[in-house]
Amino acid sequence: MIKGGGIALALPFLNSMGWAKPAKELPKRILVSYFSYGAYMPNGTAGIPSQSKPHHDWSWWPCRDAGPLSFNQSSKPFEPLKNYVSYYQGLDHAGGWSLGGHSSGDVFATGADMVGTEKTNNISLDQVAANTHGHKTRYASIVLGTEGGTGSYGRSKTLSHRGPGRPIPSLCKPQEIFNRMFNPYAGKGVDQVRSGLKREASILDLLMDQSQSLNNRLGHEDKGKMEEYLESIRSLEKRVERTSKWTHEPLPEVDTKGLNLNVSHKNPKEYIRCMYDLVFLAFQTDSTRFASLMLESENSSDSELWNYANYVLGYKGATHDIAHKRPVDYSGQWDRWRAEQHAYFLQRLKNSAEADGNMLDRTVVLWGSAHPHASHSTRNYPIHLAGGNKLGLKHGHLHSFRDEKKVPLANLFVSMLHAVDVPVDSFADSTGPMSEALI
Repeated sequence: MIKGGGIALALPFLNSMGWAKPAKELPKRILVSYFSYGAYMPNGTAGIPSQSKPHHDWSWWPCRDAGPLSFNQSSKPFEPLKNYVSYYQGLDHAGGWSLGGHSSGDVFATGADMVGTEKTNNISLDQVAANTHGHKTRYASIVLGTEGGTGSYGRSKTLSHRGPGRPIPSLCKPQEIFNRMFNPYAGKGVDQVRSGLKREASILDLLMDQSQSLNNRLGHEDKGKMEEYLESIRSLEKRVERTSKWTHEPLPEVDTKGLNLNVSHKNPKEYIRCMYDLVFLAFQTDSTRFASLMLESENSSDSELWNYANYVLGYKGATHDIAHKRPVDYSGQWDRWRAEQHAYFLQRLKNSAEADGNMLDRTVVLWGSAHPHASHSTRNYPIHLAGGNKLGLKHGHLHSFRDEKKVPLANLFVSMLHAVDVPVDSFADSTGPMSEALI
């Protein structure tokens, strides 16, 4: 303070005064992102590069040997991000082994064993984190996908699940996603919105009272069905309560320059980048800290994704066919194109300053698929992890977990959750945290 002549003048807050900032929790975020139909992995069996052959320049894996990263043609988009990315060989979910090749995509973010011990899918990685910290933001999580909805067993269109038998529909229309996040009141005044929420809460209270009364008179089997119904009402009540709370907070202002919310699937690059941009805006405004993005589903024959490789590369055939036929002139190039879109998102995070670093430092990004070199394999997933450098994660290496080193992919999930302060002891079939991922 500068005092004199009866005037007290406070200095403006300067960046050099960082030591004087009031304590505030910095966001810690997770994105789970998925691509379908596997990746190109020649010169090796079961998706693992052969130690007796030179590394293929178009293999999805950036280099042959475990250790510090070097980059080939397929992985080159990540070279500027070398200190922020890692690759993991030999990881998968045992719960996906007995599923069909494409169906194993259903459990990529859950690790559920639907063929064995679990009748339905289970909670996903992003929702475990959202259950712990989701109350801190306007939206507990956002669930996106290029096709939208939930799909069905073996044909999932979403990565996210609240718990057993409860898939979360993914959103696929950019304008709708933007409106839900940044214009949720659709032109209504806040008082009008609050009045509507009060009415909804009253109706839900009445439904709950009547349903519980009925539940006391039901048989054992019917009580199980009724409990599912009651759980749905409880979820709606929580959503109404949450929305009511956040009407007291101002909506964030967002810069939509360069954001084409009317983009078509016929322009795959712009569409995919728009979806990534929406995740970026959600993280940048701290509207949510947890997201999933199913870039392609494993059953896209009824959508434009079936033609993406036609639009991007001029490939004469369905995008799915690249996984089966592995054409030399297209397979690596298709992987390279997908890598370019993901690297675009990571670079946006890295270029955005945040506290003493950047947004990527506090965002853990998982990117991968549920099968490797052949579209019907269910082992040795292509796994790429990025970010979280200030959350205890280290990068710049290819890690191999083959043979006696084999551990579940869920071990990496445990370390990801620990990085964002979710105190789990285990996830799915994990045997502990992934020490190789940690500083």
